[in-house]
Amino acid sequence: MKMLINVPETVVADALRGMAAAHPELTVDVENRVVVRRDAPVAGKVALVSGGGSGHEPLHAGFVGPGMLSAACPGEVFTSPVPDQMVRAAAAVDSGAGVLFVVKNYTGDVLNFEMAAELAEDEGIQVTQVVVDDDVAVSDSTFTAGRRGTGATLFVEKIAGAAADEGAPLERVASVARQVNGSSRSFGVALSAVTTPAKGSPTFDLPSGELELGIGIHGEPGRERRPMMTSGEIADFAVDAVLEDLRPSGPVLALVNGMGATPLLELYGFNAEVQRVLSERGVPVARTLVGNYVTSLDMAGCSVTLCQVDEELLRLWDAPVETPALRWGR
Repeated sequence: MKMLINVPETVVADALRGMAAAHPELTVDVENRVVVRRDAPVAGKVALVSGGGSGHEPLHAGFVGPGMLSAACPGEVFTSPVPDQMVRAAAAVDSGAGVLFVVKNYTGDVLNFEMAAELAEDEGIQVTQVVVDDDVAVSDSTFTAGRRGTGATLFVEKIAGAAADEGAPLERVASVARQVNGSSRSFGVALSAVTTPAKGSPTFDLPSGELELGIGIHGEPGRERRPMMTSGEIADFAVDAVLEDLRPSGPVLALVNGMGATPLLELYGFNAEVQRVLSERGVPVARTLVGNYVTSLDMAGCSVTLCQVDEELLRLWDAPVETPALRWGR
């Protein structure tokens, strides 16, 4: 497989060096694998720290900045960061108001963030954790006990980040994060397998005429394989899977997310079908975001995430944000 890399062993470090050069508003510690907003710690502000394996960019480092994360910890490709990274990040951004860890529900991430929280508490840093588990495709998978954490991570980090920027205390920021997670559901579809730099070839076999419904962001199996479907048929299946579980009674935020190799031309066309299905099901859409945000390296495919919102959550979603990958209102 052709990749724009030097050697697999330096992929993450090289990417972090490039990120540092492109974004002077961030402090990027390449050696210790921590990305921090340059003005941290912000006096009196709850800090948000997240992280996970690399390969899902812009998640999480691309969401560091005003209105969102205070710091992110990138692990190796598809591998959890280690507790030392998380403790360094917490120490770098803690202003005394406490730190919220946003954790995707994967076994390595959960265990390492739990250990980091204990170590941070030993250093006098107050830490609360919120686990994101929005994927309705499967109840358990290779990497998780319970549902996987996927696209709703963006909603949690943005909305809870806005609450923190407004000066909300740690308990309130954590409550908002849990409300967003509880109000969100996701479903993903793969059109091709993912290739990691270390392996250099697809990590699983997906014949050219088939797709995987309910795929995970590391290539974990989904609900079933089917012959290739049209965009409209995929939208019907994915949106119905989300709505069957979420059952929204009000307006929703909609994220139409690319898995990394699907161009915007296709994603916008798919969004048209998603909006059609939601309209047919009587679900009002308050805001829509389309693009590659929670990716899986070079996987072709998409995911749909819906979050039911009230006026307060919508206000926090609309609040200003300024990160490498998400910015408006400033």
